Amino acid sequence: MGTRAKTLDHLSKVVVGFLNGDRIRGYVYDFSALEESFNLLPQEDPLQGQEIKVAMKDLKAVFFVWEFAGNPQDHGSQPTHVPSDGRTIEVTFADGEKIVGRPEGYNSQRIGFFLYPADPRGNNIRIYVVTRNTRQVRLV
Repeated sequence: MGTRAKTLDHLSKVVVGFLNGDRIRGYVYDFSALEESFNLLPQEDPLQGQEIKVAMKDLKAVFFVWEFAGNPQDHGSQPTHVPSDGRTIEVTFADGEKIVGRPEGYNSQRIGFFLYPADPRGNNIRIYVVTRNTRQVRLV
């Protein structure tokens, strides 16, 4: 199993949004905002299943979620580190999909950046946006 996490407690639930419109649900244990790729473990049996190498160049975003099924009931907890500088941005992807939130470490020269959703009660905890695959990023 190599460096793979041994329990589900060490894995993050994600929905990976590809440029071609596909969405794959799974788990990550080695996600880094500084790397060009990461390993995705399957939603079913992540501790024993075959991991998939995912290249950032093929993605719109990686959605770190509370639940795979969609919008859960209010969890009553917030992400532990939400940028508090007050900036809110709207990200528009090439296919027209838009997301709004507070950025952390946005720099147009980086691979991507984390965005904390404007709606803290939604299913997304945070979203990693692949910068080069956006059409527009603007302050709102």
